[in-house]
Amino acid sequence: MIPSIDPKPPGRRLIKRMSTRTKWMILAPCGLLIFSFGLTVLSEAAHQRRIGEPTQVWVVLGLYSLALINGGLIMFGEALRFRILLDVRRETRRSMRQLTRKINIKSSGKTKSDKKTKSPTKQIDRD
Repeated sequence: MIPSIDPKPPGRRLIKRMSTRTKWMILAPCGLLIFSFGLTVLSEAAHQRRIGEPTQVWVVLGLYSLALINGGLIMFGEALRFRILLDVRRETRRSMRQLTRKINIKSSGKTKSDKKTKSPTKQIDRD
C-alpha cells in the first residue's frame, strides 16, 4: 500500500495559521538582515576584484550578493504588505464601530419628551 502524501509543503499549513502580525514581525527583521548581509557580500566581492583575485571568484560573490539583496528586499516588501494590511484592517474596524454607534444612536432616536429641560435654577421669573 502506498501512503497518501499531502501535496502541499508542510510549512504552508503553519504559515497559513500564523496571524498577519506574526508574519510581519518575522519577515521585516529577516528581510533587513538578509539585505544587509547581501550588501556585505557585495563589498567583499568588490574588495576581491580590487586586490586582483580571479574573475570567477568575485563574479560568483557578486551574483550571490545580488541574490541576497533581492531576496531581502522581497521579504521586506512582503512585510510591508502585511503591515499595510494590518493598518487597513484596524482603520476599517474603527470606522465600522463608529458607523454602528451612529446607527444605534439614530435608531434609538430621541423623542420630544426625551429633550432636555432647562434647569429650574436658570429660569428667570418675570413676574
